[in-house]
Amino acid sequence: MAGLRREPTARQVRLGVELRKLRNTAGLTGREAAAALGVSSAQINQIESGLSGVSETRLRRLAAIYACPDDRLIDALVTMATKRTTGWWEEYRGSLPTSFLDLPELEHHAHYRWDVEFLHVPGLLQTEDYARGLFSYVNPEFPGEEVDRWVEHRMQRKVILQGADPVPYETVIHEAALRIRVADRAGARAQLNRVLEVSEADTVTVRVIPFELDGFGGASSGMVYAGGQVPQLDTVVRDGPNGPVFIDAAAQLERYRTLFRRVESAALDPERSRDFIHRLAKEL
Repeated sequence: MAGLRREPTARQVRLGVELRKLRNTAGLTGREAAAALGVSSAQINQIESGLSGVSETRLRRLAAIYACPDDRLIDALVTMATKRTTGWWEEYRGSLPTSFLDLPELEHHAHYRWDVEFLHVPGLLQTEDYARGLFSYVNPEFPGEEVDRWVEHRMQRKVILQGADPVPYETVIHEAALRIRVADRAGARAQLNRVLEVSEADTVTVRVIPFELDGFGGASSGMVYAGGQVPQLDTVVRDGPNGPVFIDAAAQLERYRTLFRRVESAALDPERSRDFIHRLAKEL
């Protein structure tokens, strides 16, 4: 059908998912919701799958039909439906996987951001040499110009930390990630210094988990956590075999919130973490 999106973004899909959750909570079928709204059941399906947009007026009518009492959630969904941002990441559409474009869009709209990393320095803190080393190693068949494209994309994502209105950012990094030399000795030193430099910002908090910590069983708890306008719209991103996997189920979100705070509480405080990274850099 004309006007339908061929490849909706993760944000567009998420809006549809949340509207479907409201309908299911109300105990209505798609056909019943369509009849109450005065549209076809196919249109409800297209909205809920992210293939079609929804106006503020229609969205608020749906919320009334579903008797949703949460005004903050409805306002946040209206923002998702009507705030159409064409960001810098659009220039990479067609040359990078869609899931890698969904991540900077998610970051752009995030109200805060948490990272937990065990094997690599978080992407937002990586130097160009470090990122190039990662992409070249994982994708040895890539020509140099394609690697450059991936690196350029990763470097541009840092705008959320460096722009006029930086996103509050907390990260927990295991010592393993800080010690693994993705590049050479000089590159490893430059990468540690980069982490230290970024950690000085008022909106950035870096904590380190040292090898010597006893009783730590959280090495599988790596995550990217993006805070939404309301908690129901938070998103967790984890690495999957085919790229980033976006998680939005309420029970899972609560689990990862709890997990982050647990990992955070096990780590060194920010000042001791900076001292720790300083010592690692001096060893190089």
